[in-house]
Amino acid sequence: MSSDRKLKECISVQRILWWLIFFGSAVNYMLRSNLNIAIVSMVEKRQPKLNNESQVEKCYSENYSNSTNATDSEEILSQDDETRYNWDEKQQGLILGGFFWLFWATQVPGGILAQRYGPKMVYGLTTSFLMVFCLLIPLASSLDYRVVVFLRVLQGFSAGASMPSIHRLTANWIPPNERSKFVTAYMGTSVGAAVTYPFCGLLISWFGWPSVFYITGAIGVIWFTAWWLLAYDSPAQHPRISKEEKLNIMNKIGDVIAPKTLSTPWKKILLSRPVWINIFAEWGYLWGFYTIMTQAPTYFKLIHGWDIQMTGFLSGIPHLARLIISVLMSIFADYLLNNDSMSRTNVRKMATAACCIGQGLFMLALAFSDCNSTAAIVFSIGATGMSGTVSSGALASFIDMSPNFAGIILGISNMIGGVSGFLSAYLVGILTYQNQTVGQWKLVFIISTISLLVPGILHLFFSSSKLQDWNTPTEQIICHELQKLNPEPNRDRAFPQETKHEIKETSTPQNK
Repeated sequence: MSSDRKLKECISVQRILWWLIFFGSAVNYMLRSNLNIAIVSMVEKRQPKLNNESQVEKCYSENYSNSTNATDSEEILSQDDETRYNWDEKQQGLILGGFFWLFWATQVPGGILAQRYGPKMVYGLTTSFLMVFCLLIPLASSLDYRVVVFLRVLQGFSAGASMPSIHRLTANWIPPNERSKFVTAYMGTSVGAAVTYPFCGLLISWFGWPSVFYITGAIGVIWFTAWWLLAYDSPAQHPRISKEEKLNIMNKIGDVIAPKTLSTPWKKILLSRPVWINIFAEWGYLWGFYTIMTQAPTYFKLIHGWDIQMTGFLSGIPHLARLIISVLMSIFADYLLNNDSMSRTNVRKMATAACCIGQGLFMLALAFSDCNSTAAIVFSIGATGMSGTVSSGALASFIDMSPNFAGIILGISNMIGGVSGFLSAYLVGILTYQNQTVGQWKLVFIISTISLLVPGILHLFFSSSKLQDWNTPTEQIICHELQKLNPEPNRDRAFPQETKHEIKETSTPQNK
């Protein structure tokens, strides 16, 4: 029996759901970040002008240039093999930042739609749209850079609803003391980035940059098929879940999850201090993370002079570290919660401080790494790695505060935080326009440091992760009171209609 029980745990529906979300997050980020590495080979090599209006500074030494770094002659030869475009830094900034222009617009609607139509449909369809637009980028590039910007805007508009819908799914499936570990599935984004950069670097060197969009788009099709066949909105709706697992999940979650038709207490959400403190922390985290994710390939290529394969490899390693640190922090956080070693609020504060303050300190070190390639690699790994603790911090805190409205609250947070992605890319474009130097990139990283440290410190002093009163609707409060007089009706109400007979079977004297 023990071996059968272990087998059931290994193939539990919750575990399958974790892997679906993990790979879905990876595919989602692969489809949106593949352009970050591809654009390095999509644009023509820009030479410094004789009048010094344009400055291009590479820090690598002759030793590097003779070995692992790309030489100018190699770069020129590679340009003859495929089409490249004369996009300057400002145009590249618009292309990279275009994703975030309307990324904010569908954050809140994503949470609302997930509550109304179910997270399976919302997450599946938004990722499929992201995939279709990805496949169209090579064609758009041949027309005009503005067409690429338009596609990137559509990608951001579609992807904006993804994460809020997944938060609703987590609230439906995962008990409170298990959420830190489960939310690490969101860190599939790190695997997506870690794999995308070196993988796309190889694709570019083998088949040219258009292959990046076609092959990653095909991977998206495979994931979408698995998602549509295996994912379900709640334990009650899953046709193949065991009765034991279903009852175990629903008993642990209890009745804090209300029906889909629950009205949203907008005023209380928008006036909630804990909500806004977490949103501010998310803003700082996203500014730092988007800066590294979007700009790392360009930084390593133009400042440290690495070739496309090495650039992809160096840009991907930090995201692997992000996943590892996220998992380790989640295990530690859930251990503290399950053993009552620390309050839920303090656990979330600890993780968020590691995310914002820890990431900020590494970002500051990166700013002063100058031409030291080894230091730049180490500090970029540290900065990206520390951002992974957000899964046990602010992200999990949104569900702690309000499981019913976690998707909507995260939507508000991402709506505001998504603006940081656009502003960051736009700012980099302005600061480095015809001026790709260590000094300008130092300003980029110092600004990111400030954006991380300030919200991280404020969160440490003023945040809270307690369940908010406005999470529970009035009718459920009444049912809590009635439970003292007549517990059986309320107990039935806490579970969907189709599971009532299962509960009665488990509560007979014989089973007791």
